[in-house]
Amino acid sequence: MLAYIWAEDLNHQIGYRGQLPWHLPADLAHFKRMTQGHPMIMGRKTFASLPGVLPGRPHYVLTRSANYAQSYADDQRVKIFHTKQELETFIGNDQRLNFIIGGASLFASFANQVDLLYVTKIAATFAGDVKMPQLPWSEFDLVWAKRGKMDQHNLYPYQFKLYCRKNSKLQLSSLEPAYNSAKTVILK
Repeated sequence: MLAYIWAEDLNHQIGYRGQLPWHLPADLAHFKRMTQGHPMIMGRKTFASLPGVLPGRPHYVLTRSANYAQSYADDQRVKIFHTKQELETFIGNDQRLNFIIGGASLFASFANQVDLLYVTKIAATFAGDVKMPQLPWSEFDLVWAKRGKMDQHNLYPYQFKLYCRKNSKLQLSSLEPAYNSAKTVILK
């Protein structure tokens, strides 16, 4: 089962010079809560942008570079794949939710296979050099949304949103409890 998780600004920017274009601690906490215990799939550049191997979740890195496999051969937390097919074969029978966290080429490559879209929409614009690829939005339904609280640490208006592919066999009740709370209101 595949999910995307990302944050974007009003212009769909997702990166700038190998980093996030903004600092939004609430989004980082959301990312950690959602991905904890789940495999994360990423490209080499996204992996390089992390502060290190994040605890509590396997890292699956898709790269053409043969050197990466040697560099992480002894690290059980990191598995290197050289082709999309090799990665798909490996995760094929995995019943866990596998999060694709970037970059843009991976988001584009799996757009017709992903079941869930976890997106943080930031109501501001930033300098950026990487945009989120166009997704088949008509194939997804918004199932949950929540406005974030601005404060001295989270300086921009933002919303967390979850979309599910229409006709998906996914059981939404198995997701994060916050998404199933009766108090949660879908904001459109």
